[in-house]
Amino acid sequence: MPTLLEVKNLRVQFATRKTFATAVDEFSLTIGAGESVGLVGESGCGKTTTGLAIMRLLPNNGKVAGGEVRLNGIDLASLSETEMEKQRGRTIALIPQDPMSSLNPTMKIGAQISEGLRIHEGASDAQARKRALEVLEMVEMPRPAERLDQYPFELSGGLRQRVIIAMGLVCRPELLIADEPTTALDVTIQAQILDIIDSLRRELKMGVLLITHDMGVIAGRTDRVVVMYGGKKAEEAPTRQLFRSMRHPYTQALLASMPNLEGDVKRELTSIAGLPPDLTQPIVACRFAPRCVRATDKCRAEEPPLETVGEGVFACFHPVDGPVAVEIRSSVEAAPAPGEFSELLRVESLVKEFPIKGGLVRHTVGTVSAVADVSFTVGQGETFGLVGESGCGKTTIGRLVVGLEPLTGGAVYFDGKLVTDPKHKPSRRERRDRQMMFQDPYSSLNPRMKVGDILSEPLDVHRVGNSNERRRMVLDLLDTVGLDSRSADRYPHEFSGGQRQRIGFARALALDPRLIVADEPVSALDVSIQAQILNLMKGLQREKHLSYIFVSHDLAVVYYMADKIGVMYLGKLVEMGDAESVFRSPAHPYTQG
Repeated sequence: MPTLLEVKNLRVQFATRKTFATAVDEFSLTIGAGESVGLVGESGCGKTTTGLAIMRLLPNNGKVAGGEVRLNGIDLASLSETEMEKQRGRTIALIPQDPMSSLNPTMKIGAQISEGLRIHEGASDAQARKRALEVLEMVEMPRPAERLDQYPFELSGGLRQRVIIAMGLVCRPELLIADEPTTALDVTIQAQILDIIDSLRRELKMGVLLITHDMGVIAGRTDRVVVMYGGKKAEEAPTRQLFRSMRHPYTQALLASMPNLEGDVKRELTSIAGLPPDLTQPIVACRFAPRCVRATDKCRAEEPPLETVGEGVFACFHPVDGPVAVEIRSSVEAAPAPGEFSELLRVESLVKEFPIKGGLVRHTVGTVSAVADVSFTVGQGETFGLVGESGCGKTTIGRLVVGLEPLTGGAVYFDGKLVTDPKHKPSRRERRDRQMMFQDPYSSLNPRMKVGDILSEPLDVHRVGNSNERRRMVLDLLDTVGLDSRSADRYPHEFSGGQRQRIGFARALALDPRLIVADEPVSALDVSIQAQILNLMKGLQREKHLSYIFVSHDLAVVYYMADKIGVMYLGKLVEMGDAESVFRSPAHPYTQG
């Protein structure tokens, strides 16, 4: 097939306050017309930076320090910004990672989707609106005509993700860079979205660069896979070859970290010890050596070159040969869940309705039911998993439980006390007991505050310890979630999506709560860090008798974490039971499907 995109020896650097970080180093990649290539690796490895460099959309402190990017033989670096703007959206399009910050909060959905058509094709307002409706239907948007006149804040995270995907597809580009396109979507919609991208790829001979942390997403959707680590290519091979006979120990460890529905939930997930390399420091050895069980003195002293074997390449002095080996399995047994839990939270007949605004003065013309007569209990030390499609009411229930939304009807009892009574004034301790880990790791962190200040803010508000003690607590929290102590002095925009997710978890832990509502807590994490966070959550649960409401679209993750599972559909709890029975013998037709 003809080469559509050629990236050769790409080097990207970011200026920091004292030095610079080489985020991408001597990276090469080709994509043919109609070919789909997966780009995988841990948070901060350079995946997103590579996509932004190709699009020439690096932030102000970033620059391409070497290499070249050619699209249809044209060196993109040689184009003026005006010429490059004509390419973006029409010839090459990006589905960005963060659906909330990527959408204009002051523009309606229809206007944002059709903007590219008006710019690149000169479409009239009527033509652009018609096409916007078509692409919303393509991405299976519920009530698509209604969504055209809504604003981003009126949509759930999963629905916003579909809007972003529609914007990327509206002009039928030759090359689509999809950065975590299914992160916030449930498995049903994931499959639909990936089917749509596949269909357009075949129909238009569109090249696709699929950037993801989810090895399961790329397994059946790509022709080739490139594995990145520490800004460099660790391995590349045809997809089937990579999954059957990977050569790099890092690739092997990534695959071993994935939870599955056939796995033993009493065993801790395999995770990769240690942290990725500090890219602000010069590295002359194998970047994976400090975390690799096969590393030797040679690995710690020399950087391995890329070697070609068959149709693949890898950079390792001591390659593995095939799937997971014994040495990277976890031998730590998780404590079995007890059969009964003393009740901590009780939700009775919960109802939440949102007003529908209409007319010139935006008066209320009706209501939409987000949560309808939902009841459940969560015990001390228990995990209650909530699953269901995007927009079914999972996140709304979590916000009602922690008191971030007023309820329309029903009641919430915590530790035997009615906490939704307007006359009840909770004590400081009661407010600390229920915390939330938010779904969106971008908009939930104040961009003007350093991470240390973000984590210490709840400690300050609740007057926990003195300033020195709070500083120590912040450093302990960062260590708990696998972040370096230097992270405390950095701002949220300096972190990858997965790293921001860990900061959100650290903030939820800061006040030593008894219940955490974890809304998609690992959706933005690569599988190795996901395993670390899930193991951490289970470990803290055993240690502190924490309770979780675990909201997720990832069925394997929910099965691993939850003692009890509730299935949501259109605002209602249609099935509930212990995890084993819900997954092995579902009763409701929706759960079965």
